[in-house]
Amino acid sequence: MKRVILLMAIALMAVGAYAQTTFEFWHAMTGHNGDMITTICDQFNASQKDFKVVPVYKGGYVDTMNAGIAAYRAKQAPAILQVYEVGTATMMASNAIKPVYKLMAENNMKWDPNIYIPTIKSYYSTSDGRMLSMPFNSSTAVMYYNKDAFRKAGLDPEKPPVTWPEFFDVAKKLKASGMEGGFTTAWISWIQLENFSAWHNLPFGTRSNGFDGLDTKLVFNNPVVIRHFQNLSDLSKTGVFIYGGREGKADPLFTSGRVGMYFQSIGSYGNMKASCKFDFGVARLPYYPDVPGAPQNSCIGGASLWVFNTRPQAEYKGVAEFFNFISQPQIQSLWHKETGYLPVTNAAYELTKSEGYYKKNPGLEVAIKQLTNKKPTANSMGIRFGNMPIIREIEDQVWEDILAGKISAKDGLDKMVSEGNKQLRAFEKLYK
Repeated sequence: MKRVILLMAIALMAVGAYAQTTFEFWHAMTGHNGDMITTICDQFNASQKDFKVVPVYKGGYVDTMNAGIAAYRAKQAPAILQVYEVGTATMMASNAIKPVYKLMAENNMKWDPNIYIPTIKSYYSTSDGRMLSMPFNSSTAVMYYNKDAFRKAGLDPEKPPVTWPEFFDVAKKLKASGMEGGFTTAWISWIQLENFSAWHNLPFGTRSNGFDGLDTKLVFNNPVVIRHFQNLSDLSKTGVFIYGGREGKADPLFTSGRVGMYFQSIGSYGNMKASCKFDFGVARLPYYPDVPGAPQNSCIGGASLWVFNTRPQAEYKGVAEFFNFISQPQIQSLWHKETGYLPVTNAAYELTKSEGYYKKNPGLEVAIKQLTNKKPTANSMGIRFGNMPIIREIEDQVWEDILAGKISAKDGLDKMVSEGNKQLRAFEKLYK
């Protein structure tokens, strides 16, 4: 009996010696992108024996962020939470996070924040360069277009429109060729307001678009944006522009071949490849040629990974190892090629380029070149406003009211700014 007990004790000690520390990674990726998160997590788990990361899908970006906040309040937060870029200000202002620069230092990681593409790094860092969250699925907005539809309409499939006037002419020709509509857009707030403003070097808000303090206000209701929204509204009345819904709900309009051009994230590239049964291309965002300085550079979207400060120390070592793993050039290049999201490190971009990948897949490099088209200005480095998810909801609702003829483009944009500024003041009062 003693021998059996001894053998059991030895077996338990052996199991304990090789026990893994498990930690959760809550994310918002579906489809092919969600599959790739699972793939990368599996690769990390197979690369060592001490830690196991468990990816958990929590719904879309809004649902995932809300789930993380609720879990933190209930003292059940995961180790890692994927938060989309407009949630950055909220995460920064909270007391719930362990900054990445502290995480890596405390766990003695040989980690250099300067390996990340500057535009991406700066978005998730303090003004003095300390990185708060780990860049992960960074993106920017681009234009997808149906090359087969271009051919049918007598258009050159290798020459997508460059300016908005050219774009509108092409959209009308696509509809005239028999398509249901000429174009549509996803994420009206992110693409047709935030990126539109950055691409034209127009201020979205004061205080460097919120980077320089909470005492900021929205100012995007300028004549150029009003003109643009009026153009979109007018074209919706003739069916040249078809509105497909908020966020990415317009995807089927393009992937089914009902419209010929579509504004969406480069991060949708992998899903486009899996869904489109036609030849498609990727082009830069159009610009109005009479706007001085345009085009400038687009701004980032996507999300980063935040670490909650309520987990056991053993998990933090695993998270630090995981962050180092996903920052490797080979892993970043794989993620980039499979999903379309930007490589977040310079080395991953150079590796992908050296492999000749962009010669066969030029669309992915279009996004990188657009993001780095010019040195970012205070108007084009992105936005960092509190309560931005709520502000986007306001913008979406008013945009739908504009399309429905309930309010003019000018009055609608004025309302977006006025209601949005109320949210900024509420955020400032809460966190100042």
